[in-house]
This record gives sequence, structure tokens and C-alpha cells, in this order.
Amino acid sequence: LGREDWLVGVTDFCDYPPAARAKPRVGGTMTPDLERMLQVRPSLVLATAEGNPRDLVGHLTRVGVPVFAVKPEGYAGILDSIRVLGRALQAQAAAAALVRAMDAQEARIRRAVAGRPRPRVLYLVWSDPWIAAGPASFIHDLLRIAGGENVVQARSVPYPRVSLEEVIARAPEVVLVASHLDTMVRPSTIVRDGLWQGVPAVRSNRVVPVPGDTIHRFGPRVVEGLEHLARAIHPGAFGLAEAVGQAAMR
Repeated sequence: LGREDWLVGVTDFCDYPPAARAKPRVGGTMTPDLERMLQVRPSLVLATAEGNPRDLVGHLTRVGVPVFAVKPEGYAGILDSIRVLGRALQAQAAAAALVRAMDAQEARIRRAVAGRPRPRVLYLVWSDPWIAAGPASFIHDLLRIAGGENVVQARSVPYPRVSLEEVIARAPEVVLVASHLDTMVRPSTIVRDGLWQGVPAVRSNRVVPVPGDTIHRFGPRVVEGLEHLARAIHPGAFGLAEAVGQAAMR
């Protein structure tokens, strides 16, 4: 949005663009350090309802620091958050242009997967224990747009735990493994695990890594993550080169 020079502090996980790594750190997303936040003297703090502690807003407002918190409902909610943030940062034109570009890329993705059968998809965000994206998560909406059908039906929490027995019973045809953490299991480990051999996606070698870095963040690169999902779920919709690229990632 052209307001990089307004940024005075970031979390420990803010690593894009590269210039963000040089900004003062104020703790983790779930473990922010209030004292360090106040030391950088922000006039506005950006937060997410899903990724930050619930009491963060209260702590900051009590000491006179305004907070802009977003809770996007699906992919469209992310676009709405960008528009609202544009108004808050006096960057409406830049926000509108960004949303138009994201809309165009989303439309291209929708056209590519339109009319294709929707395979059953399991999206894993954590491997010890197994945690998947459920219908209450915004990732569920991304899977829908990308042409997949989420096999997880638990609606009480966005990211429920799933047992291997549940995975086998739901018979996903595609298993997507977020590659956002070094501790996350590799797809090749799942494929070689004898306990997973009852899963259709494993038998057909469709356990695919996807970049959680772009998929899990409420920002403009989420549309890049959306395209990664669509290419993983429907590699044939994007041509032979993309299918080969997906195989190389493994």
C-alpha cells in the first residue's frame, strides 16, 4: 500500500518483504511483548482476531494505543480487510488497485478449474498431532475456490485435530501438506508410512507440499497461495509444465 516507511515494528514471523526483517521485533504473533511494542511508539497496531491473543486489544487500548484488528471471513473477507486497511492508512487508491489485481488473478484461477470434478482434499497445517483446516477456517474457502472439496467437516474449531483413522475414513484423494515450518512432516514421509497406505491420496502419490507462507497470511500474497492450491489440486488445468513443477517440489 506504499506505507512501508510507516512501519515501526513487526512480529518475529514477519519475513516478507525482506526489508521487514530489519524492523524492530516485538515478539511472536501469540506471544507479543507489550513493553517492546510500546518502545517503538506505534500510533496504530495491526492485529488479527485469529492470530493474536484476545487480550491484546484490551492491553493496548488501556494505554492509549489504537488497534486495527481484522477477522476475515473467507477469501472475500481478506479483500475487504485490505480495502478497510487502505482507508485507515490513507491509501485507498493503492488498496483498490491491489484488490483489482487480486480479483483478476482469482478469476483466472476460477476459469482454469471450472467444470472439473472436485477431488476430496485434506489440508494439513500441523503434524504432531495431526491438525487440519476445517470449514470454520478461511483456508476452507481457498480450497473451495481452488476446485477442491474439504474432507474435514468439524465446524466447532477452525483447525481441528484429526486422527489417522478419521483420515482413512474420509478417504481424501489429495493431501496437501503446508511447508511453513521446518518441523512439519515431509510428504515423502507420509507416502512411505505404512499406516497411511489406506489413504487414496497416498496410493495415487498425490501428497503434495504447498507454501503455507503465502496461504496462511491475510495479505496480498494469499492469491499466490490460492494458485498454488489450485495447481496442486488440478495440475492438469494449468498444463504439463506446472504438473512437472509440482512433482519436482516433492
